[in-house]
Amino acid sequence: MKTKYRVLFALLPVVLIFDQITKLAVASKFRFSESIPIVEGIFNFTYVRNTGAAFGLLHNAQESFRVPFFVVVPLISLIAIGYVFRRLADSDVRLSSALSCVVGGALGNLIDRLHWGYVIDFLDFHWKYDYHFPAFNIADMAICTGVVALMLDLLQNKHENPSEDANVSAAL
Repeated sequence: MKTKYRVLFALLPVVLIFDQITKLAVASKFRFSESIPIVEGIFNFTYVRNTGAAFGLLHNAQESFRVPFFVVVPLISLIAIGYVFRRLADSDVRLSSALSCVVGGALGNLIDRLHWGYVIDFLDFHWKYDYHFPAFNIADMAICTGVVALMLDLLQNKHENPSEDANVSAAL
């Protein structure tokens, strides 16, 4: 089996399972909007239901738009990522890891939307309760980590091998 597929089949289930287990634990152990301080004044576990996109964007949009949008867009994104993944070099561990994280996170949040109608968020960072970063979850962390890794790889490859970078950029 090609290395990139070994990475995909190793990393994607880890992200997806860890994401779903943590969300199910929060949904079963917490009341909606319940918050438990973990590090006083900095970090709480808080049960949040996110009907919007990242950071709650579009949460006020009409449900007739929001629900199909948040199912169709991830599906289109997963197809595009699959196309890019197939074009990766067979031994490209960095990019296959990054894309596997993005796919695992996207699937985790898509599962929530299909099952609950919203995404369960619970990691709540803030500064002395005055400045809140929007709550997020393991899937969001995987997506952000994967996207940052993709950006760093593109920046690094731009300086190392411009001809190969053009091929990857065209695929992205």
